Amino acid sequence: MIYNSFGDSLKRLERKLKIIDGTIGNVRAFFDCGNTYQMYEHALKLEEQMEQAVLLSRTLPAYTGKPLAQAEVSNIERLNIPLEIGFTKEGWFSLRIPALLPKKSEGSAEYVRSFLYPAMKEFFEGLAPVRYTDCILIYRHIYDEKRPERRMRDHDNIEINMVSDIVAIYVMPDDGPEICSHYYCSAKGQTDRTEVYVLPKSEFAVWLTIENSMPDEGVKLYESPVFWKEKHM
Repeated sequence: MIYNSFGDSLKRLERKLKIIDGTIGNVRAFFDCGNTYQMYEHALKLEEQMEQAVLLSRTLPAYTGKPLAQAEVSNIERLNIPLEIGFTKEGWFSLRIPALLPKKSEGSAEYVRSFLYPAMKEFFEGLAPVRYTDCILIYRHIYDEKRPERRMRDHDNIEINMVSDIVAIYVMPDDGPEICSHYYCSAKGQTDRTEVYVLPKSEFAVWLTIENSMPDEGVKLYESPVFWKEKHM
């Protein structure tokens, strides 16, 4: 059974890599002829196919039956996706992801769960529960200003929905409209990334004022929710 599952996943990965090889050829061809539009469209297709290939590759160690396989895969993901998690000096929860979340409107966002959930679980281990009620969940998309093409992508997608669900587990009773409102914005920066904030609705005006002067590397984050505790005791 183990060998059948491993073999099936390996075959699927091999087929996907062949498709990727063809897409890379298309990207190269459009790049060489200077067709920017097709170069961009096929580069996006390549990115999506690579995400799918990564998901397939992550299943392979577990199919060997080794008991520590999933933990070791999660550790590799943690080392290669340097998330920043913490609290601002104002007491707001924040999460920084070194990539733009809006990529596609359909498919699987399981890769988001695979790296974000273990990181959030590890961060909150040993911390007293933190719960923001009547709050606002903010997504701030930072676009690399050097991009020759900055297509502002759809804010409402499956990646963001997955992130919201995981964030809600740790800092909100839930992310339903009776508890939480959502706000999306975009800004230019030196690199692509997605910033997430959770704060009381009563402090949203303060966040908007601070947002205009946030440093390119992001605001300083603290591991301890001491500021949150002081404000909510």
